[in-house]
Amino acid sequence: MSDTAFAADIVELGDKIAALTIVKAVELKNYLKDKYQIEPAAGGVAMVAPAAAAAPAEKPPEQTEFTVILDSYDAAKKIGVIKVIREITGLGLKEAKDLVEGAPKPVKENIPKADAEKIKKQLEEGGAKAVIK
Repeated sequence: MSDTAFAADIVELGDKIAALTIVKAVELKNYLKDKYQIEPAAGGVAMVAPAAAAAPAEKPPEQTEFTVILDSYDAAKKIGVIKVIREITGLGLKEAKDLVEGAPKPVKENIPKADAEKIKKQLEEGGAKAVIK
């Protein structure tokens, strides 16, 4: 294409950019980055819009580890809850009893969601109320 297809100021700017030395091109890149948050594309000549305007907001990372918390229990089913706690945690009788009586308390921490849901179901079947966080 000939220069007549472009506005005079674009031709002038383009010619100036094409004539830059490596040192001056790096200086221009740094200036555009610092002043206007514009990063050159991989080719070095093409420019991209500021990332903040172009990129959608990142969603927070998905939770991969969960904690099952014994929230409360049915007093009539306390012994059953203690048995379930011992089965899940491997705690001794006294430790399991203390955990149940100290509710709300974490039962298992940093476990996958499927395991957390299974433990919650076991606790609820034993007479307890549990939550997953």
